[in-house]
Amino acid sequence: MENNLDHADCPVTAAIALFAGRWKLMILHVLSKNTRRFGEIQVRVPAISKKVLTEQLRELEADGLITRKQYKELPPRVEYTLTDFGRSLCPLLIDIAAWKRKNIG
Repeated sequence: MENNLDHADCPVTAAIALFAGRWKLMILHVLSKNTRRFGEIQVRVPAISKKVLTEQLRELEADGLITRKQYKELPPRVEYTLTDFGRSLCPLLIDIAAWKRKNIG
């Protein structure tokens, strides 16, 4: 028997691949409120290590969900913000939160 979720053309599989991982949805949620610096994200996702946060931010940027803007200042300043594509996930994040409140408490 064939498993439809194994197909690359499955829209659910393709969508989940963009934000799969333990921290990506949480990072996207943090950025949905405002543009943030690395330290601000880390404070709001306290269990994540600097290494993992860096990896997740790079992947989200590579997938076009966030942008990274580096300012030529001393000390260096880097800010992360959602792209329009990333902002398109905000209704999904709201729905996930509502589902959680309704079904899990």
